Amino acid sequence: MNSNESTNNTLFTKEFTKNPYPTYAKLRETEPVYRILLPDGQYGWMITRYEDAIEALKDLRFIKNFSKLTGENEGYDSIFTHNMLFSDPPDHKRLRGLVQKAFTPRMIAEMRDRIQEITDDLLDEIAKKDSMNLIDDLAFPLPIIVICEILGVPSEDRDKFRIWSNSLIEGTNGEHAKDMAVHMQEFTEYLGDRFSKVRESPGEDLISQLITAEEEGDKLTEKELYGVVSLLIIAGHETTVNLIGNSILSFLEHPDQLQLLQDHPEMIHTALEESLRYNGPVEFSTSRWAREDFEFKGKEISKGDLVIIALNSANHDPNQFTDPEVFDITREKSPHLAFGKGIHLCLGAPLARLEGEIAISSLLQRFPQIKLRVDMNELEWRPGMVVRGVKEIPLSF
Repeated sequence: MNSNESTNNTLFTKEFTKNPYPTYAKLRETEPVYRILLPDGQYGWMITRYEDAIEALKDLRFIKNFSKLTGENEGYDSIFTHNMLFSDPPDHKRLRGLVQKAFTPRMIAEMRDRIQEITDDLLDEIAKKDSMNLIDDLAFPLPIIVICEILGVPSEDRDKFRIWSNSLIEGTNGEHAKDMAVHMQEFTEYLGDRFSKVRESPGEDLISQLITAEEEGDKLTEKELYGVVSLLIIAGHETTVNLIGNSILSFLEHPDQLQLLQDHPEMIHTALEESLRYNGPVEFSTSRWAREDFEFKGKEISKGDLVIIALNSANHDPNQFTDPEVFDITREKSPHLAFGKGIHLCLGAPLARLEGEIAISSLLQRFPQIKLRVDMNELEWRPGMVVRGVKEIPLSF
C-alpha cells in the first residue's frame, strides 16, 4: 500500500472525524493538493494549505453550479441548490443581494438585545436542573429561535428543522441517503405550506420580503425561493450550534484559557476568533468543480473535477499561524477561513459571531464551574462532510 492509499484509508473515518489535524499536517507537508475518494464514491481534490485555499476560494475557474458543465440539472436540481451558495456570477450577485439586506451590520447590531433575552431565558431553564446537555439546552435552540424569528416561521417547529437539518448534513457521508430523501420531501412540503400562508398574508419577516421583493427588476423564481429559504434555515443555525459547542470544548480542554476569559470577559471577541480558527464549525467548503482543464499548484486539474477546501486544515497551517496547534485567546486578529473567503464568504457570519459571543459569555458568567460529565474521548462527533461538531456535550455546573 503506497502512502496515498494509506492516507485515503484514514480520511472520513470516526478516528479522523474525532481528530483530523494530524492527517491535515501530513497532507500539507507531503501533498497539499490531494486526490481523494469521497464517502459517496466520487473522486476529487482536497486542498489543505492556507495560501492555496485562499487562491482556490477566489478562483472563478472553480464553479459552484455543476449544471453549467453539463447543461443538465440531473442530480443537481434539488431545493437546496437554487441559492447563492451553489451559484456563480451573475446569478450569485442577484440572489445574495436579495438576502443580504437582512444581515447588514446595523440589522445584526439591533438584534443584540433580543439574542441576549433568548439566551437568558434558555439559561434560566438550565438553572432549574443540576446538569445540562449544551447542544440541546443552549447551542441548538438559540440560533434556531433567532433564524425562525428573522424568517417569520413558528419557533415551535424548530425540532422539525433539527431533524431535517441533521438528515441533510449527515447524509453527505453517503450512509443516510434514504432517510434524507424522506426528510427532504417533508421539508419541501412544509416550506410550500408556509409560502402559501405568507402570500395570503405577508408580514415584515424575511420570507415575506423575499416573496415580494425585486432586485434590479428580477424576482426570485419558485425554485430559488425554496433554495434561499432552506439555506437560511439550515445554514442559519448549523454553523452557530457547532461554533458554540466546539468553543466550549476548546475551553474545557484548556482550563488556563478558560480562566483567562473568565478573568477578562472583554476578551470574548478574540477568544471567539481563536475558537473559530482552532476547531471551526465548518470542516470543508461546499463542492466546487473545474470549469476547464488547468494546472493548479502542480496538479493537472481536468474539467469537471470536484474540489473541496479543508478549511480547518488551512486554519492550522504553520506558514500562516504561529504555533497553530496551540489554543491561545490572546492571539492577534486572526485571518482564519472559518467562514470562507471571496464571493461566497458566509453571509451570516456577523450573526453567528454575535450569537456565539453572547452565548459563551453568558454561559460562563452564569455557570463559571462547568465541567464535562464524560471523558472527552467518549463524545460522538457528527458524521458528514460539511459541519464539524459533536452530537451531545453533557455538562455539570
